[in-house]
Amino acid sequence: MTAADDGALATDTAVLYDVRDGVGVITFNRPQRLNAWGPEIAAGFYAAIDHAEDDPAVRAIVVTGSGRGFCAGADLGPATSLEDPDADTSDTDVAQLVGDRPAHFLTELRKPVIAAINGYCVGIGLTHALMCDIRFASAGAKFATAFSRRGLIAEHGITWILPRLTGWGAAMDLLLSGRTFLAEEARELGLVNDVVAPELLLTRAVDYARDIAANCSPASLAVIKSQAYRDALDDVATVTARAETLMYESLARPDVIEGVTSFLAKRPPDFPPLGER
Repeated sequence: MTAADDGALATDTAVLYDVRDGVGVITFNRPQRLNAWGPEIAAGFYAAIDHAEDDPAVRAIVVTGSGRGFCAGADLGPATSLEDPDADTSDTDVAQLVGDRPAHFLTELRKPVIAAINGYCVGIGLTHALMCDIRFASAGAKFATAFSRRGLIAEHGITWILPRLTGWGAAMDLLLSGRTFLAEEARELGLVNDVVAPELLLTRAVDYARDIAANCSPASLAVIKSQAYRDALDDVATVTARAETLMYESLARPDVIEGVTSFLAKRPPDFPPLGER
């Protein structure tokens, strides 16, 4: 994997990557398959994520899809299988299909990940979108867990993240029925932060990420993200004690001085980039 002359990362055509004003934009690029998840998408996605995570010039990440789909679930073979409840999956190699990382690895990154859901978002595609930190969707985009309608169980950690976003009742509805629902309902349920016109979706997501990149401390973002996902599993006393320790650590970083100084001077902050993982 090498950097192209225009600043874009040369990856397999299944996944495109470029950097825009401190934002790494990752695009699933199998539109003829509605960007269904398979080995090529998985490998390209992991490579692009690693590059964005390790690049000090990248301070936020946007993930989207080309064409009519964000990711229409697992690639089970013929094009008709993407939305066919009777598709034959008996020859599917799950390990090869999914790749070598669980979807929740997105929650363990140090940088915020924003999903720009441009169309079909189903199954493992939905799980990856939910593991992003912020989600924007285009009006009319279609969502579904779909697992129960394929004879599958709730896969890839979706039973961990979905109830945390929607509450128990709504999560059970979506998991058990496997029904299709639209972006507008997804917003009402708390699955997406905003719904915008399709032609404005990527601009909305990238502008949001640019604001983070320009005005937020990378060190603070990394710690806050870690806190949010870890603290959800602990009691309040443990969380408070850990936050106090993290606060003292943050006071020793130059980010605090820069944050206060830039605020008082009414100028944009110039926070230092993250170091190596």
